[in-house]
Amino acid sequence: MSASTYTPELAAQIIERLSKGEPLADICRDEGMPAVRTVSDWRSRYPDFDEQFLAARDDGFDAIAADCLRIADDGTNDYVMTKNGPVFDAEAVQRSKLRVETRIKLLAKWDRRRYGDHITHANDPENPLAGLTDEQLDARLAALAARQAQEA
Repeated sequence: MSASTYTPELAAQIIERLSKGEPLADICRDEGMPAVRTVSDWRSRYPDFDEQFLAARDDGFDAIAADCLRIADDGTNDYVMTKNGPVFDAEAVQRSKLRVETRIKLLAKWDRRRYGDHITHANDPENPLAGLTDEQLDARLAALAARQAQEA
């Protein structure tokens, strides 16, 4: 049976597990834990919980990133011992690569600001002044001011 009543103890358990990188859906599948929708309702109803939740999620993303490094650096399964000596295990290496790439792709989706690719294009509508020198900015502002003065 899942919990549906907010308690500080239950909230603390969720926060702790999130901060270690455990997905909320996995946490909520456990006995005695609320449904994902219930946690969402709690976030709306309890601002302190929401703040802790967001901080824990950031910590969890960092834990997942650290896990990527651990997986990439761990070469213990790269070779298997045979009667003829160690043999490279391409399947284990590919599995490790898949585990790292999956985590990195999820991090880029979940937290674009910190883990996503950052590309800024000139004249990007969301960042129209990126890449302009101070002189170019001054000239653009002067042109806009002149046009505004003519229209007035």
